[in-house]
Amino acid sequence: MDNTQFTFGLWTVGWLGADPFGAPTRAPISLEETLANLKAVGAYGVTAHDDDLFPFESTDAQRRDVIDQLKAGLANTGLKMPMLTTNLFSHPVFKEGAFTANDREVRRFALRKALRNLDLAHEIGAETFVMWGGREGAEYDSAKNIVNAMERYREALNFMTEYVIEQGYNLKFALEPKPNEPRGDILLPTVGHALGFIATLDHPEMVGLNPEVGHEQMAGLNFTAGIAQALDAGKLFHIDLNGQKGIKFDQDLVFGHGDLANAFSLVHLLEFGKNGGSSYSGPRHFDYKPSRTEDWTGVWESARANIRMYNLLQERAEKFENDPEVKSLRQRAKVEELKKSTLNQGESASAFMNSSEFASFDPETYFNGKGAGMVQLNQLALEHLMGAR
Repeated sequence: MDNTQFTFGLWTVGWLGADPFGAPTRAPISLEETLANLKAVGAYGVTAHDDDLFPFESTDAQRRDVIDQLKAGLANTGLKMPMLTTNLFSHPVFKEGAFTANDREVRRFALRKALRNLDLAHEIGAETFVMWGGREGAEYDSAKNIVNAMERYREALNFMTEYVIEQGYNLKFALEPKPNEPRGDILLPTVGHALGFIATLDHPEMVGLNPEVGHEQMAGLNFTAGIAQALDAGKLFHIDLNGQKGIKFDQDLVFGHGDLANAFSLVHLLEFGKNGGSSYSGPRHFDYKPSRTEDWTGVWESARANIRMYNLLQERAEKFENDPEVKSLRQRAKVEELKKSTLNQGESASAFMNSSEFASFDPETYFNGKGAGMVQLNQLALEHLMGAR
């Protein structure tokens, strides 16, 4: 656990508590103080949007001043910045979209803003550039030709990957799916949609996913299953951890402060899903919001809570993984047998169809028999999660 790379976005601990129904409840603090406090809570690194660092309207000189402050702060604290992203959703210019806006001038402006921040990502040593298309969508079916929008989205991604190649940057891209909010319907709403889109790009090897707990769960999907699909495709480039309580707005709670059982299964997958070892080597990134009920002391306690929850879940998952009774039940449920190929090596379709094995196979024995014990297995998982074993 000591080697786990826990990272936080500046927009997370830096959230001042404003929401659509209320003003901020906290006063801003300096970048220097933020970095120092993140170091104190045990973070490995920090991430940011460009607009988290310097206001949208900043001059080149103002921008450079903040970048230099950031680099000095990272050097002083030893924090890393493994991921950077760009804000293409807050300013009114992006109210109808960025890369997929109907307005061509807005699309060109958005692309320039993104390329400038690819330069920044390279300068600060980031290796992943996350892309959340919060404004890429529509509220009204008649307002946007979605086929054309996907063409423009693809054009932007292709242009950006070519730019990274031309500049010789060590950067990969991670798309962040979300079904809705702030747009009525956001393009690339789920892990599956994004995987399908990536396959159409000129350089699909450079583009993966940054799935977020709340974004999948607010659509009623199983986050652990989505992460497994991303891992299977070799596309889990980054991950956003937080808590979500069912199908509602994106809550951004502390990790584990929502669907705790799914958080447990997720940590088990990440840490032990690859032949008993870690299936993901990247940062465990917390994209949450400290409750607006808290002062700054509460903000840093909530940051610690994210790390504490992950570590506790990892401890419980390790005990679950090594429990002899669990191993016996997994054998009964034939969990490991799923690793074995359905077909014999070199087996042809004709050999398969003419195999004598089917004469002795009795499907009727599965009625009123051959129980898998999966409920009992899940009970043990929950008992480990509760610290009862």
